[in-house]
Amino acid sequence: MVPTQVMILAGEASGDAHAAEFVEQLKIQHADIKLTGMGGQAMKQAGVDVFFDSSIIAVVGLVEVLRHWGDIKRAMTMVKQHLDQTRPDILVLVDYPEFNLKMARHARALGIRVLFYISPQVWAWRPRRIHKIGRLIDHMAVIFKFEQVYYERAGIPVSFVGHPLVDRVGIDVDPVTIRQRLDIEPDARLIGLFPGSRQSEILRLIPVMLDSARQMQQQDPRIRFILPVASTLDFDSIKKQCDSSGVEVQVCRGDIYELISCCDAIATCSGTVTLEIALLGVPMCILYKMSPISYFIMSRLITIPHIGLANIVAGDAIVRELLQNQASPKNVSRELFELLDNQEYRSRIKSGLARVRDNLGAGNGAQNVAQLILSLVLDQKSGNNIESMEKL
Repeated sequence: MVPTQVMILAGEASGDAHAAEFVEQLKIQHADIKLTGMGGQAMKQAGVDVFFDSSIIAVVGLVEVLRHWGDIKRAMTMVKQHLDQTRPDILVLVDYPEFNLKMARHARALGIRVLFYISPQVWAWRPRRIHKIGRLIDHMAVIFKFEQVYYERAGIPVSFVGHPLVDRVGIDVDPVTIRQRLDIEPDARLIGLFPGSRQSEILRLIPVMLDSARQMQQQDPRIRFILPVASTLDFDSIKKQCDSSGVEVQVCRGDIYELISCCDAIATCSGTVTLEIALLGVPMCILYKMSPISYFIMSRLITIPHIGLANIVAGDAIVRELLQNQASPKNVSRELFELLDNQEYRSRIKSGLARVRDNLGAGNGAQNVAQLILSLVLDQKSGNNIESMEKL
């Protein structure tokens, strides 16, 4: 019997992690399955035959994409070749829409069924593209409940599978023990600097974060800083940059949730990490910087008032967003001091973060995605048409 073949395309570290989770569930639910794709270390460790390392093309911003266009074209060519040669039963696209929708077009031309997991942010910018998306995919799996309405209105088959972070985020040890492991005093005022997993984010945010840290340490020597380095990034080069900055920063790798939980406040990039921080209830501020040209264009396309996912999910500005020129060392250090010292402000933010958790659903996201993938494959083979998760 020919095994079920699933190809998975994940273009960034967060997508790689999400894919690895549902891959584990796929293997539990269907032992006889062949998994190939584009991804990173998480997918490899989960048992996927990764034929292209996606960390090479994990960039954000129009200018940044142009700089890496050669690598992106090479990845596209390789994916198309694998689709032509292997003809998988289903192509599962994880986030990374500009790249993945191009691959969806090629797959559909070959008669391969396409599932898109983690919707493009049609609710944030370019809302009319939802109709183009609908023509290129067979089914959309969304991780935010409010997204389901957009696709249902457009007549596109959609399932709300729940957010994978609800199951993933948590710690087994108390913050005091974590600080002991890091050799940080229990009563230290500890701030996390979370610059992101993309090289373009690192280049723009680390200098601001280090300058902010320098200002804060000058005002309060009790403050300590930790900076976690994503697995997709060069640890040694980032540590060297921090060591040469003249700021006392502990650069580390480890369980990201443990590192979050032992912080008193965090300065972070936008994106998925803001949800992880919210789920652990740590007050934060969000920094967002792109090239001036990219930001000029993007700021005219965005149709919602917030950038950070924590604020978007909460439906309100529960944490401060410092965008472009606002993300200055002076503003960042001032906001972090406010998060540390203003107890009323901290309490208000913590209440907002609890609302984020409530809005992310009941969990079992990876299991639901795996079930949906297998149902679509079986449905394809039987010639039926699946409409939603509720019919599984």
